[in-house]
Amino acid sequence: MKDLKEKTIRGGLARLCAQGANFFLRLGSLMILARLLGPKDFGLVGMVTAFTGVLTLFRDFGLSSAAIQRTNVTDEQISTLFWINIVFGALLGLLSVAVAPAIAAFYHEPRLFGVTSVLAIGFLFNAAGVQHGALLQRQMRFTSLAVINTVSLILGTGIAIGGAKAGYGYWALVAMTVALPLTSTVGFWLTTAWVPGMPRRRAGTRSMMRFGGTITLIGLIVYVASNFEKVLLGRFWGVDALGIYGRAYQLSNIPTDNLNSAAGEVAFSALSRLQDNPRRLRSYFLKGYSLVLAMTLPITIASALFADDMIFVLLGPKWMVAAPIFRLLAPTILVFAIANPLGWLMCSLGLVGRNLKMGLVIAPIMIAGYVIGLPYGPKGVALAYSAVMLLWVIPAVAWAVRGTVISFRDILLAVSRPLASSIVAGGLAFGVRVVYGQFLSPLPRLVLETTVLLVTFLGMLLFVTGQKSLYLDLLRGLKGPSSKEEKSLASA
Repeated sequence: MKDLKEKTIRGGLARLCAQGANFFLRLGSLMILARLLGPKDFGLVGMVTAFTGVLTLFRDFGLSSAAIQRTNVTDEQISTLFWINIVFGALLGLLSVAVAPAIAAFYHEPRLFGVTSVLAIGFLFNAAGVQHGALLQRQMRFTSLAVINTVSLILGTGIAIGGAKAGYGYWALVAMTVALPLTSTVGFWLTTAWVPGMPRRRAGTRSMMRFGGTITLIGLIVYVASNFEKVLLGRFWGVDALGIYGRAYQLSNIPTDNLNSAAGEVAFSALSRLQDNPRRLRSYFLKGYSLVLAMTLPITIASALFADDMIFVLLGPKWMVAAPIFRLLAPTILVFAIANPLGWLMCSLGLVGRNLKMGLVIAPIMIAGYVIGLPYGPKGVALAYSAVMLLWVIPAVAWAVRGTVISFRDILLAVSRPLASSIVAGGLAFGVRVVYGQFLSPLPRLVLETTVLLVTFLGMLLFVTGQKSLYLDLLRGLKGPSSKEEKSLASA
C-alpha cells in the first residue's frame, strides 16, 4: 500500500500518454481511411459490428474484472478462468459463423456473410489474452499495457491503410479488426511470461463467475442501448446513412473510448485495492474524476462549436454532411465523462447490482428515443440520443453515489470548476472565430479556435477556479512519496 499512490499516478500517466498516442493514431487512421474508402465500405463493416459487438461483450464473461477486483487471487483460479475464457471465445466464434447468413439476409447484403465469418476469428484471439492482460492490471504494470496497446494499434492501422491503398476496400477494415486482438494477445503472453495450468473444478471461482456475469450483463445492456440506433439506421435508411452517422459517432466516441480505457484501468485497479479504506478511496476517486472531466470538457465544447471545421480537416470535404450529426452528438462526450467513472466506483466497491439496475432503467428509454428520432434520419437519431443522455445524467449521478463515501455535492463541485472554465473558454474562442474566422481557411481557423479554447481553459482552471494545487500534487506523485506521505500511508 505504501507505493499505491506512486504506482497509480505513474500508471495513470503511462496510460494517458499511450492513449494520447492512440488518440492521434486513431484520428490519423480515420483521416487517411476516410479519404481512401467511402461511406459504403464503413457502412458494410458497421452493419456487422453492430451485431458481433454484442458477442464481443461475452469474450471474457467479465472474468478479467473479477480477477482484478478481488483482493487476493490464486494461480489455480487464474488458470481456470483462462480456460473458461477460451471456451467462451470458441463458442462465440462459432456462433458468429452460424448467424452470418441471418445478418446478410437482414440487411439484404450478401457480402456480409464473408465479413461476419472472418471477424469471428477475433473472438478466439481475444479470449487467449484476457487473463494475461488482467494479470498486468493487477500488478499495475500499466506502462507495459500501454506499449502493447500502442504497438497493436500501429500494426493494425498499418494493415488497414496498406489494404485500402491496394484496393481491398472494406476488407482492409476487416483485417484491422482481426489484427488488433491478435497482436495484443501475443504482447500480453510475451510480457507476463505466464503459462496457464490445467483448470480445477473447485478452484473457488464460483463467486468470481457471478461477479463477472453481472459485469457482462451490464455491458450487454449498455451496448445494445448504445448501438441499437445503428441497426435501425442500417435497416431503414441504408448503408450510406449508416456510414455517415457511424463516422460522426466514431469521431465523437474517440475521446470517450481513450479516456475510459486509460483512466478506467488505472482507477478500477487502484480503487479495488482501497475498498477497505474509505478516506483514501474518496480522495483518489475525486482527484481522478476531476482530471477526466478537465480533459473531456474542452473536447466537448470544441466538437459543439467547431464541428464543421473538424469534419473538414479530419475527414475531408466529402464528409461534410456528417458535421451536423457530429455537433448533435457532442453532448454525449460530456455525459459519458461524468457517468463512466461512477461505474468504476460502483464496480470497485462490489455494487454491480446497482449498476445493473441503472442499465435496465436507461436502456429502454434510449431505444424509445431512437425510435422517435428515426423518421428524421441520422440527425433525428443523434438529437434523440443526446437529449436522452442529458436528461438521464443527474438522476444517474444521484443514484450511483447513494450510500457511498462520495456525495452528490462532491460530484457537483468536481464538475462545476472545469465546466465553468470550458464555458468561458468556449465563448472566447467562438468570439475569435466570428471576428477572424472569415479570413482563414478551415485548417488554420481550427488551429486558432482550439488554441484559444485550450489556453483560456487552462488559465481559468488553474488560476481562477483554484485547481492548481490538484495538478501540483499529481506532479509530486510522479517523484514518489515524501517522508511525511510515507508515514501517513504506513498508518492508513
